Amino acid sequence: MASLDGAPGALTIADDDPRSSDVLALLEEHLADMYATSPAESVHALDPDALAAPGIHFVAARADDGTLLGCAALKDLGGGEVELKSMRTTAAARGRGVGRALLEHLIGLATDRGLRRINLETGTEDYFAPARALYLSRGFRECPPFADYGLDHHSVFLTLEL
Repeated sequence: MASLDGAPGALTIADDDPRSSDVLALLEEHLADMYATSPAESVHALDPDALAAPGIHFVAARADDGTLLGCAALKDLGGGEVELKSMRTTAAARGRGVGRALLEHLIGLATDRGLRRINLETGTEDYFAPARALYLSRGFRECPPFADYGLDHHSVFLTLEL
Protein backbone atom coordinates (compact mmCIF):
# COMPACT_ATOMS: atom_id res chain seq x y z
CA MET A 1 0.00 0.00 0.00
CA ALA A 2 1.07 3.52 -0.75
CA SER A 3 -0.33 6.87 0.30
CA LEU A 4 -1.75 9.18 -2.32
CA ASP A 5 -0.26 12.63 -2.65
CA GLY A 6 -2.70 15.27 -1.50
CA ALA A 7 -5.38 12.84 -0.31
CA PRO A 8 -6.09 10.73 2.73
CA GLY A 9 -6.19 6.97 2.44
CA ALA A 10 -4.11 4.41 0.73
CA LEU A 11 -3.57 2.98 -2.69
CA THR A 12 -3.57 -0.74 -3.39
CA ILE A 13 -1.83 -2.11 -6.46
CA ALA A 14 -2.62 -5.69 -7.38
CA ASP A 15 -3.04 -8.05 -10.32
CA ASP A 16 -6.26 -7.23 -12.17
CA ASP A 17 -8.25 -8.13 -15.28
CA PRO A 18 -7.84 -5.69 -18.17
CA ARG A 19 -11.31 -6.75 -19.35
CA SER A 20 -13.17 -5.65 -16.18
CA SER A 21 -15.64 -2.86 -16.92
CA ASP A 22 -13.86 0.01 -15.15
CA VAL A 23 -10.47 -0.97 -16.57
CA LEU A 24 -11.98 -1.31 -20.05
CA ALA A 25 -13.25 2.26 -19.85
CA LEU A 26 -9.81 3.54 -18.81
CA LEU A 27 -8.07 1.56 -21.57
CA GLU A 28 -10.55 2.84 -24.16
CA GLU A 29 -9.75 6.40 -23.03
CA HIS A 30 -6.03 5.54 -23.23
CA LEU A 31 -6.32 4.23 -26.80
CA ALA A 32 -8.46 7.20 -27.87
CA ASP A 33 -5.87 9.64 -26.50
CA MET A 34 -3.03 7.76 -28.19
CA TYR A 35 -4.77 7.99 -31.58
CA ALA A 36 -5.63 11.65 -30.97
CA THR A 37 -2.01 12.61 -30.23
CA SER A 38 0.02 10.33 -32.52
CA PRO A 39 -0.28 9.03 -36.07
CA ALA A 40 -1.88 5.56 -36.19
CA GLU A 41 1.40 3.91 -37.24
CA SER A 42 3.06 5.34 -34.12
CA VAL A 43 0.47 4.03 -31.64
CA HIS A 44 1.83 0.98 -29.85
CA ALA A 45 -0.75 0.62 -27.07
CA LEU A 46 -2.16 -2.85 -26.48
CA ASP A 47 -5.88 -3.59 -26.47
CA PRO A 48 -7.50 -5.31 -23.46
CA ASP A 49 -7.34 -8.80 -24.98
CA ALA A 50 -3.62 -8.39 -25.67
CA LEU A 51 -3.13 -7.19 -22.09
CA ALA A 52 -4.80 -10.39 -20.85
CA ALA A 53 -2.57 -12.66 -22.96
CA PRO A 54 0.13 -14.95 -21.59
CA GLY A 55 3.42 -13.14 -21.05
CA ILE A 56 1.69 -9.98 -19.79
CA HIS A 57 1.50 -9.07 -16.10
CA PHE A 58 -1.34 -6.55 -15.69
CA VAL A 59 -1.93 -4.56 -12.49
CA ALA A 60 -4.38 -1.89 -11.38
CA ALA A 61 -4.16 0.76 -8.69
CA ARG A 62 -7.30 1.22 -6.63
CA ALA A 63 -8.39 3.46 -3.78
CA ASP A 64 -9.58 1.96 -0.49
CA ASP A 65 -13.16 1.95 -1.79
CA GLY A 66 -12.14 0.01 -4.93
CA THR A 67 -12.23 2.99 -7.28
CA LEU A 68 -9.85 2.48 -10.19
CA LEU A 69 -7.02 5.03 -10.21
CA GLY A 70 -4.67 3.61 -12.81
CA CYS A 71 -3.18 0.60 -14.51
CA ALA A 72 0.02 -0.67 -16.09
CA ALA A 73 1.54 -3.88 -17.39
CA LEU A 74 4.81 -5.65 -18.00
CA LYS A 75 5.25 -7.59 -21.22
CA ASP A 76 7.86 -10.35 -21.23
CA LEU A 77 10.39 -9.79 -24.02
CA GLY A 78 12.56 -12.77 -23.10
CA GLY A 79 16.21 -12.72 -22.12
CA GLY A 80 15.50 -11.08 -18.77
CA GLU A 81 13.83 -8.03 -20.31
CA VAL A 82 10.29 -6.69 -20.05
CA GLU A 83 8.45 -3.79 -21.62
CA LEU A 84 6.29 -1.39 -19.63
CA LYS A 85 2.90 -1.16 -21.36
CA SER A 86 -0.38 0.71 -20.93
CA MET A 87 0.67 2.90 -18.02
CA ARG A 88 -2.37 5.13 -17.44
CA THR A 89 -3.96 7.00 -14.56
CA THR A 90 -7.50 8.31 -14.39
CA ALA A 91 -7.99 12.05 -14.81
CA ALA A 92 -8.95 12.33 -11.12
CA ALA A 93 -5.74 10.57 -10.05
CA ARG A 94 -3.27 12.61 -12.10
CA GLY A 95 -0.69 14.51 -10.10
CA ARG A 96 -1.35 12.48 -6.95
CA GLY A 97 1.49 9.95 -7.16
CA VAL A 98 -0.48 7.08 -8.69
CA GLY A 99 1.74 6.82 -11.76
CA ARG A 100 4.88 6.83 -9.61
CA ALA A 101 3.38 4.16 -7.32
CA LEU A 102 2.50 1.97 -10.32
CA LEU A 103 5.99 2.41 -11.73
CA GLU A 104 7.65 1.55 -8.41
CA HIS A 105 5.41 -1.51 -8.04
CA LEU A 106 6.36 -2.84 -11.46
CA ILE A 107 10.06 -2.12 -10.92
CA GLY A 108 9.77 -4.09 -7.68
CA LEU A 109 8.08 -7.00 -9.48
CA ALA A 110 10.76 -7.06 -12.15
CA THR A 111 13.54 -6.88 -9.56
CA ASP A 112 11.95 -9.67 -7.48
CA ARG A 113 11.84 -11.85 -10.60
CA GLY A 114 15.53 -11.31 -11.23
CA LEU A 115 14.95 -9.47 -14.50
CA ARG A 116 17.72 -7.28 -15.83
CA ARG A 117 15.99 -4.52 -17.77
CA ILE A 118 12.70 -2.68 -18.22
CA ASN A 119 12.16 -1.01 -21.60
CA LEU A 120 9.41 1.30 -22.75
CA GLU A 121 8.24 3.34 -25.68
CA THR A 122 6.38 6.61 -25.25
CA GLY A 123 5.50 9.56 -27.40
CA THR A 124 7.58 12.62 -28.19
CA GLU A 125 4.61 15.02 -28.25
CA ASP A 126 4.07 17.50 -25.39
CA TYR A 127 1.13 15.36 -24.20
CA PHE A 128 3.66 12.71 -23.09
CA ALA A 129 6.02 15.13 -21.28
CA PRO A 130 4.77 14.26 -17.76
CA ALA A 131 5.26 10.54 -18.44
CA ARG A 132 8.75 11.10 -19.83
CA ALA A 133 9.65 13.24 -16.80
CA LEU A 134 8.45 10.49 -14.46
CA TYR A 135 10.48 7.80 -16.22
CA LEU A 136 13.63 9.92 -16.42
CA SER A 137 13.31 10.89 -12.74
CA ARG A 138 13.33 7.18 -11.86
CA GLY A 139 16.53 6.50 -13.79
CA PHE A 140 15.29 5.45 -17.22
CA ARG A 141 17.61 6.55 -20.01
CA GLU A 142 17.10 6.91 -23.74
CA CYS A 143 18.02 3.86 -25.79
CA PRO A 144 17.69 2.61 -29.35
CA PRO A 145 14.47 0.91 -30.45
CA PHE A 146 14.09 -2.57 -28.92
CA ALA A 147 12.06 -5.69 -29.73
CA ASP A 148 10.06 -5.10 -32.94
CA TYR A 149 10.17 -1.30 -32.83
CA GLY A 150 11.81 0.81 -35.50
CA LEU A 151 13.02 4.39 -35.52
CA ASP A 152 10.07 6.79 -35.39
CA HIS A 153 10.28 10.52 -34.68
CA HIS A 154 6.98 10.19 -32.75
CA SER A 155 8.53 7.69 -30.32
CA VAL A 156 11.19 7.84 -27.64
CA PHE A 157 12.63 4.61 -26.25
CA LEU A 158 13.76 4.35 -22.65
CA THR A 159 15.39 1.63 -20.57
CA LEU A 160 16.16 0.98 -16.92
CA GLU A 161 18.89 -1.46 -15.91
CA LEU A 162 17.89 -3.36 -12.79
